[in-house]
Amino acid sequence: MTATIVHIGGYTAAGGGRGDGIVAARRDPRTGALTPLGTVAVTPSPSFLVRHPTLPVLYAVNELPEGEVSAFRTGERGELTPLGVRPTGGAEPCHLAVAPDGRHLFVANYGGGSVAVFPLDPAGVPGERSDLVVHQGHGPDPERQEKAHTHMVSPDPEGGPLLAVDLGTDSVYRYDLDAASGRLVPRASQVRTAPGTGPRHLARHPDGRRCWLAGELDGTVTAYELTPEGALHQRGRVDASERTGHVQPSEIAVGPDGRFLYVGIRGVGTVSVFALDGELPRLVAEVATGGEWPRHFVLTGEHLYVADERADMIRVFWVDPDSGVPEAVGEPVPVPSPTCVLP
Repeated sequence: MTATIVHIGGYTAAGGGRGDGIVAARRDPRTGALTPLGTVAVTPSPSFLVRHPTLPVLYAVNELPEGEVSAFRTGERGELTPLGVRPTGGAEPCHLAVAPDGRHLFVANYGGGSVAVFPLDPAGVPGERSDLVVHQGHGPDPERQEKAHTHMVSPDPEGGPLLAVDLGTDSVYRYDLDAASGRLVPRASQVRTAPGTGPRHLARHPDGRRCWLAGELDGTVTAYELTPEGALHQRGRVDASERTGHVQPSEIAVGPDGRFLYVGIRGVGTVSVFALDGELPRLVAEVATGGEWPRHFVLTGEHLYVADERADMIRVFWVDPDSGVPEAVGEPVPVPSPTCVLP
């Protein structure tokens, strides 16, 4: 197995963090070990990263009061060459995704409560923004839900509607993309969660028929059935953690074989593991990460990589293929203010 490159995003001084930009690391697929190679792009608060599906291009949000998105060409050793920067039209962009066909980029503006769309040229370079949809409304939490706060954009791998998760309005919005104009067309009304859920991120099952939503504010996981027409039917809710105290779910993801669901829990510093063998997720383990604030994680190969924003580290776990339970390996990898791990 040859080593692969991982890029790590995080907060810089512009966002109250300690990083300088995007860090590259070498990953050993056999042991899971990460070897940091240093900062490969000095850019302000690149808090979330994504790759183009077919081109050697990486995109980063710049989570600033006047949000931006940056594009980079990637080299074989992890080096990044700037391709362009575009304003996102909203404050604090925190998530982004590329359409499955690689022709458009979607950005979630958390502070702006909006979704921005950018056409991508044949080289993957973003053009002028083609749409900006601003959500309206609020939730019952006066501090966190005083207005819309879009937290994630999730394109359908099979070409169905784009799902936009909004923490501020307790909603999941559904949009079809008009590819010719680059504009979003709303599908009926948004899907509303229980009041005060504060939906943050959504995980799709590989079968395309199920998804789960992490509630940042109420500490839950909500299960949905996804129809071919793009409707979401709620199947129920479970607690994201068995711990007491400040439980604030962050990342949520389905394992590669579709048998287990993983949820990062900030405040108590754990990753919850759920079996997906019934109507609702069934908690099988809750594993301590060694830090307090697991902001993001990613599953790749046999390993789980957890970015702990406040502990300034990436923690590496081996995942038991039978039980789905992660087991820490090696020492934590020091990275300042990490918020996203991208294999």
